[in-house]
Amino acid sequence: QVQLEESGGGSVQAGGSLRLSCAASGLTYSYNCMSWLRQAPGKELEGVASIYTPSSTTFYADSVKGRFTISQDNTKNTLFLQMNSLNTEDTAMYYCAAGYSYIVCERMRGMDYWGKGTLVTVSS
Repeated sequence: QVQLEESGGGSVQAGGSLRLSCAASGLTYSYNCMSWLRQAPGKELEGVASIYTPSSTTFYADSVKGRFTISQDNTKNTLFLQMNSLNTEDTAMYYCAAGYSYIVCERMRGMDYWGKGTLVTVSS
């Protein structure tokens, strides 16, 4: 049984930092794309960052480039999202997701498994 469990969300002032974690279990080796996506109130789900495990290639949404960093631990069982220079537009529910294929990673669409999310609130 696949489980993805996010943690690390919270409230922070603009300009601050947060580090999200996602503990993954039950994924087979074929699931080689791990991603973070977010959904702000009243807005559509958007891809934030993803990592293609075989090559450690990373992808970022333009809105977070230079501020967010996606990474995995050596066992690849934990996914991280370091978020710096947060602004109010980063306020959203953040989801960890797993997918299969390079294209899924590049487009940050088409994930197969999802966590329940962790809420990030950035105040001005």
